[in-house]
Amino acid sequence: MTERLADISARIDGIRQLGAVVNAMKGIAAARAHAARAQLAAVDSYATTLATAMASALGPEAATAAREPSKPEPGKLGLLVFCAEQGFAGAFSERMLDSIGSQLTPETLFLIGTRGLTLATARGIEPVWNAAMPSHTPGLPKLADEITKAIYRQVDMNRIERLDVLYTGWHSGRPSVIRKTLFPIDLSDQPSSIGERPLTQLPVASLIDSLGMDYFHALVCKAALHAFSAENEARMEAMSAAGSQIASELETFQATLRRVRQEAITAEIIELGTGVASASTKT
Repeated sequence: MTERLADISARIDGIRQLGAVVNAMKGIAAARAHAARAQLAAVDSYATTLATAMASALGPEAATAAREPSKPEPGKLGLLVFCAEQGFAGAFSERMLDSIGSQLTPETLFLIGTRGLTLATARGIEPVWNAAMPSHTPGLPKLADEITKAIYRQVDMNRIERLDVLYTGWHSGRPSVIRKTLFPIDLSDQPSSIGERPLTQLPVASLIDSLGMDYFHALVCKAALHAFSAENEARMEAMSAAGSQIASELETFQATLRRVRQEAITAEIIELGTGVASASTKT
């Protein structure tokens, strides 16, 4: 009985330690998700400023034409896919890889996330380029630099002519796969410019190219922030579920411990009573 009590107590201690780890992981994920959400507004504002500058440089007529929704043109399509960097995020990466389907080809796939790369490799998929997601948001601009350079190399080699980005968004406590076009640049969802085209010292084409590169970088940063936040939101959800399971198991083992202790006490009382009765009989 004593050994059984010791085993149950040890199991309870182990469950409590696991619960502490789960709570710590949940807290870290919550802090990271909060930091990413706080920075999204700044990136949105920056991208909108660049889009407005491009519209102003193009002039009212050209800007209006650029804002007309365009149908996807035929060409070699590249895919920039953001998966999970670490585990304990549920089916985060699986959902992303499943959403791509037959369009998942090694020649045009740019994959972000170490965990996602492991799952893709297990499916026989080798991306043309991959990178790890930083553990903190200050590392995302540098990642965006690396992504843009890798994509430009593939464009220069005429391997891709269009690029879509796929990442997970988190709305009302539910994940959703979001797909957007990164280039050709689409200004249809940006505010229209006011007034005539301003005077510029640079040729309009050079200015648009420069602003377009910065705008592309901003869009990659925005997608990376959304993916970073969503991964940590998914980890928070997974840790919450794990915490509930741990609490349930802890309650079960504590009830077992109380029952075993009661059984031990009852056995001791019976043993004492039996001993007293035996002594009285002999007397």
